[in-house]
Amino acid sequence: MSDEFDVIVIGGGPAGENVAGRAVRGGLTAALVEERLAGGECSYWACVPSKALLRPVELAAEVSRVPGLTLGPIDVGKVLGRRDEAVSFYDDAGQVGWVDGLPATFVRGSGRLDGPRTVRVATPDGGERVLTARHAVVVATGSTAAVPPVPGLRNASPWTSHEVTAATAVPERLVVIGGGVVACEMAQAMHGLGARRTTVLVRGDRLLTRMEPFAGELLAESFADAGIDVRPDTSPVRVDRPVPGGPVTVHLPDGPPIEADEILVATGRRPATTAIGLESVGLRPGESIEVDDSMRATAVGDGWLYAVGDANGRALLTHMGKYQARICGDVIVARAKGERDDLPALRDLADGYGAPQVVFTDPQVCSVGRTEAAAREAGFTVRTVEYDMASVTGAYLLGDGYRGRAKAVVDEERRVLLGVTFVGPGVAELLHAATVAVTAEVPLERLWHAVPSFPTVSEVWLRLLEAYGL
Repeated sequence: MSDEFDVIVIGGGPAGENVAGRAVRGGLTAALVEERLAGGECSYWACVPSKALLRPVELAAEVSRVPGLTLGPIDVGKVLGRRDEAVSFYDDAGQVGWVDGLPATFVRGSGRLDGPRTVRVATPDGGERVLTARHAVVVATGSTAAVPPVPGLRNASPWTSHEVTAATAVPERLVVIGGGVVACEMAQAMHGLGARRTTVLVRGDRLLTRMEPFAGELLAESFADAGIDVRPDTSPVRVDRPVPGGPVTVHLPDGPPIEADEILVATGRRPATTAIGLESVGLRPGESIEVDDSMRATAVGDGWLYAVGDANGRALLTHMGKYQARICGDVIVARAKGERDDLPALRDLADGYGAPQVVFTDPQVCSVGRTEAAAREAGFTVRTVEYDMASVTGAYLLGDGYRGRAKAVVDEERRVLLGVTFVGPGVAELLHAATVAVTAEVPLERLWHAVPSFPTVSEVWLRLLEAYGL
């Protein structure tokens, strides 16, 4: 069975869906190939379920800071039930219906390249469907969890982000390997929901090493207050789980081993490009696909292959994958119609400034642009200003014991922001203003006239600018 489309997208997550949507909006036909669930990792095993698990823990922390409110125990069963509702009970009928309504063709099965513009799909019934593209094939296969080569770890059936977000019960004892976003979010979520002995093993010297140092420090303080045991500069040397589903023992370089009910590995991601036929077009399986600013693969001739989202390795964030997908879809449409494809709106700009990111812990951590270290390494003339967010009236009104900090990284030559970081309860809603200021390169003198409302936490903007000297 042979089918021909203008655009074929391998991978039905948010990035793939957005490519198909933009292509169809531009008048092209599109097929979307997905082996598992339409909506991808983000909708069912990452962003959506993790935030559904974190929200009750965050809200409980907020309530505990406000006198006059009584905090009762979290009903874990109801939390897991709401998580199931958030992921549509792992049923993608609604997502498939959205694809059909574009209209695009949803193809269920495992897709792999078979030379230029050809995708072979192994269908669930054991058959095969051969798709050919008139203009473009887009790889949007995302990424999978990386498991470090610790002796015994793989045989211990560790949880990854996939399993922890889909958990049907909360383990009493949990060991987390990693100190990044997934490790921090899920350690706090599981601990808040009942994992009373939670240990986080961090290879580096602090949590969230890609962010400003104070971000990891403030989060570590919160973890310590909650009873989460964070062990920096510690990596397991061996893992034992003699009985499947039984206790797991984590052996450390120093000190006694840790026994737990589950072990969560959150040590990074790798592109899901191993089994999609990259070798048939001269690329190496298992590696990121290098692309230009239009998301076109640079190592494939004739310009028909594109990659968006985690598959190209630029920014492993759902919103950035969707952003790249919109660029990619618009570029493909323009090229298919013989129109100009070099307009700014069709090119990747945001990646170069530094993607916005939120860590949905308590306190929340969010940032956009470059850290101070990254800005200095890039050769900018840098000046930084910081402010204790607890000193803002709006922060005090949110509750007792509010802890937070803000930092702005300034390009002194142009007097624009290179990066902004906020840490504190509820600060995620401050991030988009920072993203606009950084990506639009708003001059500080102009930003001074963007007056924050009183009494909101947004007044931290005024305090940062005053600290700078405006």
